[in-house]
This record gives sequence, C-alpha cells and structure tokens, in this order.
Amino acid sequence: MQLEELADTFEMLGDWEERYRYLIDLGRKLPPLSDAEHSEANKVRGCMSQVWMTARTEAGPPQKLHFSGDSDAHIVKGLIAVLFMLYSDRTPREILDTDVGGAFATLGLDSNLSMNRRNGFYSIVERIKHMAAQAVGEASSA
Repeated sequence: MQLEELADTFEMLGDWEERYRYLIDLGRKLPPLSDAEHSEANKVRGCMSQVWMTARTEAGPPQKLHFSGDSDAHIVKGLIAVLFMLYSDRTPREILDTDVGGAFATLGLDSNLSMNRRNGFYSIVERIKHMAAQAVGEASSA
C-alpha cells in the first residue's frame, strides 16, 4: 500500500477513532520479531513506549532495505506499519529522499497525535534514515 492509498483509506474512515482502529489493525499485521530481535541493540531511543526495529539488506541491483519492527503499544505499532509502507523495500537513496513530514501531514497525523507519540514517530524515522545512510556509506566503500 502506498501513501495515496493510505490517505484515501483515512479519508474514507472519517473520524479519528476509526483511523486509530485502522492503525491498530495495521500494526497487528506486522510480522512478529523473534525474541532475539527484541534486544537492547534493536531498541529505538526517544520513544515513550518500547520500540524495536531491524533492517536487512536485500541484494540488488539496486540494493534495498527491508525493515521489521515491533512495539508494546498498539498505536505505535500501527505507526511503525505506516513507516514501513513508506520506507521498506526501497533503496537507501529513496529512503533518504522521502519527505516523511509531508506524508505525516497528508495523513493528518501531525495534528492528531500526542506530542510524545509524534516525538517517538520521528525517533523511528531517524533510526530508519540512519540505517539508510549507513547502507549508502557501505555501498560507496565497496
């Protein structure tokens, strides 16, 4: 699902109570992380809830990153699912060039999430962009 489809679905749902339910459903559909992946090394800092995230490189050309994640908070897990729709299975350059702020505004999340959730959301974005930047660096040094 792309951003446009997600925005259309949000628009169709109407009120934010329905949209939150939809986010929770998206989070429930994320593949589970293994116990080993729920590690300190995979923990995302800056989130009020517990968030873990991993990335694996899929050989190309072009090289792409695939993300996996989990949270102990239902809405946050849904936000992770939204971010993976935007970022997963993209090249590191596409990830670095993605305007997540624009996507956030398009979906109305900028004005309908608490400050803590918004900060956590952007902490996850920073982690994704850091992983993409590392992948770009690794590709240029290879």
